[in-house]
Amino acid sequence: MKVTVVGAGAVGASCAEYIAIKNFASEVVILDIKEGFAEGKAMDLMQTASLNGFDTKITGITNDYSKTAGSDIAVITSGIPRKPGMTREELIGINAGIVKTVAANLLEHSPNVTLIVVSNPMDTMTYLVHKTTGLPKNRIIGMGGALDSARFKYRLAEALEAPISDVDGMVIGGHSDTGMVPLTAHATRNSIKVSEFLSEERLSQVAEDTKVGGATLTKLLGTSAWYAPGAAVSSLVQAIACDQQKMFPCSVLLEGEYGLNDICIGVPVILGKNGIEKIVKIELTEDEKNKMQQSAEGVRKTNALLEL
Repeated sequence: MKVTVVGAGAVGASCAEYIAIKNFASEVVILDIKEGFAEGKAMDLMQTASLNGFDTKITGITNDYSKTAGSDIAVITSGIPRKPGMTREELIGINAGIVKTVAANLLEHSPNVTLIVVSNPMDTMTYLVHKTTGLPKNRIIGMGGALDSARFKYRLAEALEAPISDVDGMVIGGHSDTGMVPLTAHATRNSIKVSEFLSEERLSQVAEDTKVGGATLTKLLGTSAWYAPGAAVSSLVQAIACDQQKMFPCSVLLEGEYGLNDICIGVPVILGKNGIEKIVKIELTEDEKNKMQQSAEGVRKTNALLEL
């Protein structure tokens, strides 16, 4: 199993590290345009192998896509990260050109690859990959929902004063501060709805804290987060590589599901060896349906900025 990560910045390197530590891939290739940067990251990570007990080979490459040939899965993290005060949507002009070029180069050398898109604005970048590559929809996956759901569960556990292993919850909709739809009505603590433990006001606060999770970290760090995004990506890669048939909310191309067409947006899917094995339909409350439609409108406005 060969996995390529394009972009050796904080998110890409974190993603490569988590994949290597989980020890399910034979090789992880990290590619970056900055001379020597990916090589340095790879060398640093390989020097942890004996300490962290993994045998995955990590290779760093400067802008030579021929070395990515035969990749089963590729992760696109390249592009400029957010700075404090920036929205994900403001990145579209620069990142669209980068993502389009990266996807084309990956497919030239690995025509059977499954692509995971991380670059922001993530839903629109996922849509761009669909429109410019012609790949089947099961092989193009946007990462955002897995990360947003992890942040949701963190906030739920915080509010419940419970261990996070007790908590389950999901975020669908667009990967933006205004587009996320945390499914508070479906969230549980050991199969008991969290509404049994938390007031409606506290649950609303959890939802709002979740939606600005990325912006909160960007303000604190001065740039985008990387540990949780890297972990989220590695979980998706592992689910595909190991045919785990696990459910994650991911940005996928919808063709009538959830009443939406010709849009990439976060919904629950089953991930396995074929990428997206199935889009899962869940019953939403009227409020959730309305929020999902509003989220889709926001994504479409950003999509309209693309030069397709």
